[in-house]
Amino acid sequence: MGTVFKKTYTSPVPKGAEITSRKGERIAKWKSRGGKRKTGRITTGRDGSERVSVESVTYTAKYRDGQGHIVEKTTGCRDESAARQVLAEWERRAEQVRAGVFTPEQDSIADHSRTALEEHFRAYLDFLRTKGTTAKHQRETLRNLQRVSGDCGFGNLHDFERAVFEKWLSLRLQDGMSARTRNGYREAIVAFANWSVESNRLMTNPFSGIPKANQAADPRRQRRALTEDELIRLLDATARRPLLDAMTVRRGKNKGEAVANLSEANRLRLFRLGRERQLIYKTLILTGLRKSELASITVAQVEIDGPSPCLKLSAADAKNRQNSQIPLRADMVNEVRGWLAERLDAARDEATSLGQPVPVRLPANAKLFNVPKALVKIFDRDLRLAGIAKRDERGRTVDVHALRTTFGTHLSKGGVPLRTAQAALRHSDPKLTANVYTDPQLLDVTGALDSLPALPLTGDQGEKAIQTVNLRQSFLAPTLAPTTVQTSDSESFADKRDAERSDSRAGEGPSAKPTPDTTCQRESPEGNEKKMAYPEGFEPPTSWSVARHSIQLSYGYA
Repeated sequence: MGTVFKKTYTSPVPKGAEITSRKGERIAKWKSRGGKRKTGRITTGRDGSERVSVESVTYTAKYRDGQGHIVEKTTGCRDESAARQVLAEWERRAEQVRAGVFTPEQDSIADHSRTALEEHFRAYLDFLRTKGTTAKHQRETLRNLQRVSGDCGFGNLHDFERAVFEKWLSLRLQDGMSARTRNGYREAIVAFANWSVESNRLMTNPFSGIPKANQAADPRRQRRALTEDELIRLLDATARRPLLDAMTVRRGKNKGEAVANLSEANRLRLFRLGRERQLIYKTLILTGLRKSELASITVAQVEIDGPSPCLKLSAADAKNRQNSQIPLRADMVNEVRGWLAERLDAARDEATSLGQPVPVRLPANAKLFNVPKALVKIFDRDLRLAGIAKRDERGRTVDVHALRTTFGTHLSKGGVPLRTAQAALRHSDPKLTANVYTDPQLLDVTGALDSLPALPLTGDQGEKAIQTVNLRQSFLAPTLAPTTVQTSDSESFADKRDAERSDSRAGEGPSAKPTPDTTCQRESPEGNEKKMAYPEGFEPPTSWSVARHSIQLSYGYA
């Protein structure tokens, strides 16, 4: 038989609490945030500090579940009679589990069905942390789950309903929400429901059959790749812009002119800043790294002295959560080596000026590049100086991530096989490489047509075709000409023809000899008169069959 009770817990003594004695015990009195007066017995904690013992507001139930385990769960009830009713329901389900009416999984699902979603969300975030997802992914997932549950009125798992969520997605489509954003909300709620099924919180996932929105038909940010000329202009403008901006006068009669006086040290600092941003862009273009991935690369992860120069990307910083070695081209190796040498010289000069020990090498945990958080806005200003439009006539945009698209596009343009390009971009699906990270506008489709076989058309073949058409028309003309002979008169016409032949033979006399006939002949059933006959099952030759045979002979394939 179970029982209900109010649990006690300890907490630090509230600031400003009044300490009194009652029946030999020290009592603390204070006001809660809501202004309600509270009291608690003062005890000593494990660390020797004073703590106050407080009784829980709600009742807790203690009983034996269907598997024989003693369980303590809060009822959420402030009233004792209500708490006992909840306990009775739990004990009834435990009895049904022991009797085999319910399975332990179904009993667990019933327990979770009425629990507030926020508690499930916290447990789900613990699962994501254990799984090793990034903090950004966890924040975005929680935000999406909270918005869906709030807008749809889902207070607990029992409230989940597919039709309600589908209606919400439909309303967001009417509001102009992009397909990609809607898919983000769908992915969050579907993944959470799948986890709920695996953790015996739901029987089935009610959202599993909801289809994804077609992002290809609704691209809000369709990126384009930069041409080789645009890349050269971008890198040149990037190196010049920090110094140019600092020298440009913002007000007065010289407004807009680059005539401001700068110290030599300031000029050198701005030059290095432009040089670093130029290297950041070039590295993104020639490696396909994402901005966040490049920002995580440290000096210890740079391998440029071995037989296979590369950047070592750790699994914790990669989007696919896999360790990767990003190969470096020969010119990029020289650029990185020179940049590290510049960094070391600058560090030594600074240490010398401050009277500190001169470093022998750069710290292993030092970042390769200082990738600014505002790189997206910086990139837009670099585009304007380079004369590159942010958005083209087709509505496609250029941003920092478009440099990864540029990397994939120029690999395809250079004839790199799709499987190799897929490995370079670290994609799990080649469709993503071919359809998303390859800009067909930069591919030489017209030049590719030159690789098709030559198919010459000679004059003789054309003349033969014309002769064939003329010959066919000449044979068809008599065949298709109208005739006055009707089908119903065919027998009388044949009899009359036979009679005329008999008369002509009779007039020649007994000395007349019939002309030999080389065609197949057979006797008539009425007499010995011989008539033209053909093998049964074949029709007599027509004018067109003769013509067709002549055409075949003329072309040599009869």
